[in-house]
Formats: sequence, C-alpha cells, structure tokens
Amino acid sequence: MLYIIIIILSIIADQAIKAYVVANIPLFGSQPLLPGVVELYYIRNTGGGFSVLTDHTWLLAAFTVVLMAGVAWLLFKKVFPNPMAMLSLTLILGGGLGNLVDRIRLGYVVDMFHFQFFPSYPVFNVADVLIVCGTIGFAAYYLLLYDRGKKGEDSAPETEEQHGTDQTASGT
Repeated sequence: MLYIIIIILSIIADQAIKAYVVANIPLFGSQPLLPGVVELYYIRNTGGGFSVLTDHTWLLAAFTVVLMAGVAWLLFKKVFPNPMAMLSLTLILGGGLGNLVDRIRLGYVVDMFHFQFFPSYPVFNVADVLIVCGTIGFAAYYLLLYDRGKKGEDSAPETEEQHGTDQTASGT
C-alpha cells in the first residue's frame, strides 16, 4: 500500500510542477529557481532522455507502457522484496507514469529544470529525477546487496550426501 501511495504522490508532484511551469512561464521562457545554479526553463520534449528519438512520441509512449508494465509486475510479484529495491522500482514506476501521462495527453513531455552552470546539460523534469534516482538506487541494491542473501545459501558447507560419500553405505 505504501508503494502505491508513493507512486500516486510521485505522479501528482510531477504533474503539479509541470502545470505550474505551463501556467506561469512562456514556452522557451525561464524563471530563476536557485540563481546561478538552476532555473525553470519551459520546453516541450518530443523525444526521450537527452532528446533521443525526437518526434517519435508514440513509439516512446508504447515502449514506456511495456517497460512500466514490467516494473509494475516486478513490484506486484515482489521479485526483489528488499525495501531498497522495492522503493527504487516504485520511483522508476512513478516517474515513468508521470512522463507517460504527458506523452499520451499532450504528445510531448514538459521539461523545466535547467542547470545554468552546465548549459549543455539537457532540461529535465521531476519524473526524470525520480527515474534516475530509482535506477541508481536499484543498481546499488543489485550490485551491493542482491547476492548477499544468496551467498549464505551457496557458500554453506557441503554435506556428505551432497558429495555422494555416505560412510555408512561404504562400510566404514
């Protein structure tokens, strides 16, 4: 239940900030957020991250539907029951659905965060932040924690039965 609430709050936060930007900043206009660091800069992105597949919104939407269905399945089945993994997948799903809402409703994604100190870095949104944080969190879980539970099982000392050496059967 907690994960469903986080997903819903993620979508609401993403859509609320996008609605604020659309209502208060003209297209290609900007407004300082942290002066000299980050500004709100309203653009419409018809592509994916770093504008990959620009003008292929429906292809990206279809891909997102399939990918988010897979993430939802992983969450529902608790394939990775560790809380860190579950939260990471939840953030990915919340962010993915936030951008999917834009792609289906508008035909593009509203992006707004622009690093002023790194002008060539792409403009991004709350959903993108959620996806990146979730992906980093899941990668950290998978690389650092996933095998820990399995190693205990795999490294257990082998019994005589596993070696096939039953001393009672051999007469010793």
